[in-house]
Amino acid sequence: MPSVGRPRAFDMENVLEAAMRLFWEQGYEATSLTQLRAATGLSSASLYGTFGSKEGLFERVVEHYTKGPGGVTDIVADESLAPREAIAGLLHGSIDMQADSAHPVGCLIALSGTTRAPGEDQAGVRAAVTSRRETDRVRVKACVERGIAAGELDADTDVDGMTAMIHTFLLGLSTQLRDGVPAATLHAAVDALLSHWGRTARE
Repeated sequence: MPSVGRPRAFDMENVLEAAMRLFWEQGYEATSLTQLRAATGLSSASLYGTFGSKEGLFERVVEHYTKGPGGVTDIVADESLAPREAIAGLLHGSIDMQADSAHPVGCLIALSGTTRAPGEDQAGVRAAVTSRRETDRVRVKACVERGIAAGELDADTDVDGMTAMIHTFLLGLSTQLRDGVPAATLHAAVDALLSHWGRTARE
């Protein structure tokens, strides 16, 4: 019989990676506990004992994703880059990541959140993806403001409007890629969007 305090008999990184790919491909609600157990190799007891619930596992997966593939959006917060360069890196880099055949197409944050109404179950799921989207939105806004301060954008630029345009474009990449729109077409669309910022972004 296992002794109390025995170390976990599984690799946490591998478990989170397997669960991430499943949630990423299917979305939160469509992914069953049976599928998660099969993908991760965890028993029900281990899954609940470690993560508390499917929701708890998803919250850890979001953390894992943002430290891995999802971290591609962090470039927009890099103040060593010119603002326009940071936005270009955000959008072009996101397309490259989301189109990579090494993992499911699209963005886990944009595609796998719950559709249930506020007040119902899965509040933690909604909070996890909403928090990351808000982080990206705030960073994009700060970059737009830096663009104005640096003279890259006109002083009377509508900061909220420009921010919404860029962030909406970012979130929309997932559905475009899932629908089969070629990455090259989306890169061209980024260049068109960035024409509002000045010369073409792609060198």
